Amino acid sequence: MVDGPTDAWLVRISVSVCVSGVPPDESSRRGGDYGPYVQSERLPLYSQTAAALLQTGHAYYCFCSNQRLDLLKREAQRSGHVPYDNRCRRLQPEQVQQRLAQGVPAVVRFKLASGAEPFQDMVFGWTRHEVAAVEGDPIILKADGFPTYHLASVVDDHHMRVSHVLRGSEWLISTAKHLQLFRALGWTPPAYAHLPLLLNRDGSKLSKRQGDIFIQRFREQGVLPETLLDLVTHAGSGFDNNRIGRRLEELVCEFNISKITTHSALLDLDKLHEFNRVHLQRRIEDEEKCAVLRDELRQRVLHTHGSQISDRAVLEPLYIQRVLELRKGHVCSLRELLNHMHVYLWIRPRVTRQQLQEVSAEAENIAAAVIQLVASGGSFESTEHLNTELKLIASRLKHTKYSGMMRVLRLALSAQQ
Repeated sequence: MVDGPTDAWLVRISVSVCVSGVPPDESSRRGGDYGPYVQSERLPLYSQTAAALLQTGHAYYCFCSNQRLDLLKREAQRSGHVPYDNRCRRLQPEQVQQRLAQGVPAVVRFKLASGAEPFQDMVFGWTRHEVAAVEGDPIILKADGFPTYHLASVVDDHHMRVSHVLRGSEWLISTAKHLQLFRALGWTPPAYAHLPLLLNRDGSKLSKRQGDIFIQRFREQGVLPETLLDLVTHAGSGFDNNRIGRRLEELVCEFNISKITTHSALLDLDKLHEFNRVHLQRRIEDEEKCAVLRDELRQRVLHTHGSQISDRAVLEPLYIQRVLELRKGHVCSLRELLNHMHVYLWIRPRVTRQQLQEVSAEAENIAAAVIQLVASGGSFESTEHLNTELKLIASRLKHTKYSGMMRVLRLALSAQQ
């Protein structure tokens, strides 16, 4: 994790990771054998590693001001030269000590070696990037003592005994730097697999600044963790075949890294509702998970309709369970059960006799017959059985067909035409 976290920030990050469908084995909240897990708590480890690189001559202090670096960058953009000229590499030891003694702000840069060796990526195969010729020496430790990603990732991967690094393909070029860092420290690097990027459906880059794609926003919309995971893996590659409804356990069993392609994947968020409908149904059909859904739906009902509920029976677990069973496969989230189309489930509808008679002059006869049917204590084991009984009632009506009778019932029970 990055520097400067607050407790609330850590909780938010931890919750987001879990909501994404891939809960961590270890973290700042869960603990583990390879902590600490917050970057600011690992600063001594990074500074010790930077000091070791300085001692062996693989790194050096750089005192260049931000103004000079900005000028170099602009000149590089204009002329196509390397954006940093490695000037501080050539400082004599006494010059370095003098500036440090004077308190001149300094960063630590890693000396890139020319003639980068090729390496084998598990997705892109053998590749080689001559970073020294195009970038200049990278900063590995900032003036405030915090590491850049280059140093932090190498140190963390080594000390946490990471065997495989799977990350976005935008880091493929930087891997050449990281491998040089591993060699300079005498450490064995992990295996690398750089994954194709996710793009919007129109091919534009999926930016983390797009508010609608923040995990927390999905959570507020009622999107389940397994839905997000299923949608993302469905958009990409790494499987022999794609199908909707896979959970983490199934994805783990079916994943094949050799099936990952190098081209970017299009993420179609319009399919989110379809995926969530499938996973919501699976949760409803799971006794343990459905109990959690019942509690969540009850809280949502109280929050949305609490002051208007006259019959508290709608808050009972058995009633909520029946609602979930009846609407599974039809709704894509619990939120849908609270919209205007489903208000009748929680609040007794108000419909006048005149409104019913406008649909059918036999509305009172229909209501009386249906009330008698329910009062008779008949067991309606299925919708088919209930429909059969209702069709018998319709057959005894003089001027109203079955479809008209059903419109009367719909209006009476839901206040909807």
